[in-house]
Amino acid sequence: MSLPSPSDCIAGLAASRLVRVLVQRVSSAAVRVDGRVVGAIRPDGQGLVAFVGVTHGDDLDKARRLAEKLWNLRVLADEKSASDMHAPILVISQFTLYADTAKGRRLSWNAAAPGAVAQPLIAAFAAALRQLGAHVEAGVFGAHMQVELVNDGPVTVMLEG
Repeated sequence: MSLPSPSDCIAGLAASRLVRVLVQRVSSAAVRVDGRVVGAIRPDGQGLVAFVGVTHGDDLDKARRLAEKLWNLRVLADEKSASDMHAPILVISQFTLYADTAKGRRLSWNAAAPGAVAQPLIAAFAAALRQLGAHVEAGVFGAHMQVELVNDGPVTVMLEG
């Protein structure tokens, strides 16, 4: 049995780099910028918070497919989806989903797409959810945000697509 070559390993790593969405089922959530609430899920049911990270090579098609997957993912009560329950979704940009901790104690952000690439893809992700019928609230791309949420379950799932 032969081991894969280093170039095969690197190609495999590159292929595995996809839009990432860390999803949390919540009973309530809010995101603030400069002390002002810019997006929220009210505490009157269930919703989803979607932390979205973008890497190099991601495109609109990947963002749309992942939005559809999230909308139909059965993670709410009684194995229902956000689509089934018309549950709200709070979308928050999160480049730190691509933090690399392989070397030492300092994080590397090389795998995260630059803002000029990530911002339109995260906007497209939110727009795709809206087109599917979702009520979407959002944080502010590139801003320092304070996120409060009450994780219900707890249910936390990583989607890649």
